[in-house]
Amino acid sequence: MTSRAGFCGVILAAGASTRMGRDKALLAWPPSGADRGTLLSAAIHAFVPFNDLVIVVAGKNADAIKPVVDTCGEYLTINPAPERGQFSSLQCGLQEVLNRGHYAAMMTLVDKPPVKASTLEKLRTEFDAASSNGKWAVVPEYGGRHGHPILIGREMIEAFLKAPASSNAREIQHQHQSHIQYVAVDDPDTTMNLNTPEQYARLTS
Repeated sequence: MTSRAGFCGVILAAGASTRMGRDKALLAWPPSGADRGTLLSAAIHAFVPFNDLVIVVAGKNADAIKPVVDTCGEYLTINPAPERGQFSSLQCGLQEVLNRGHYAAMMTLVDKPPVKASTLEKLRTEFDAASSNGKWAVVPEYGGRHGHPILIGREMIEAFLKAPASSNAREIQHQHQSHIQYVAVDDPDTTMNLNTPEQYARLTS
């Protein structure tokens, strides 16, 4: 079973944010109120209590988001070819997890609002139980939809890293369906995406 002390957070933030028109990692978060940071800093702060360290994967936006990562006291790694797609960023982040001596990861995308602490605690607890029963990953489920963050152990990390760069995470998960535990959560943010200005504006109105 993976030790609770062995977890490493991975936040994928290397996308070009084409549909949003500006870097989603730097969107103000929470969307309203006086005490606001960025979507990236909020994601990092949400992950810190449940991970030994947090790795942020950047692309061509590395210079722009590095100050946020540094201020939070966490770690930045760079995908040298983010145009290969999101899966290449996942592979970069997971390789860094292993390089730093960790064997389990809590992975999310920067364009998803941070989920509740109670959700993360439930997913950690479920992962600890499931990993002792042959499961490689825990995935939250809300309203019949699968979401993030996903929690993965060494076996699933290796499956992702061994896959061709042209793959995607969903394909690899389907190949190992019997090793995945889906966990019902009461948290709509696990399945929310922020891809367009309209989606973001709805949260500020």
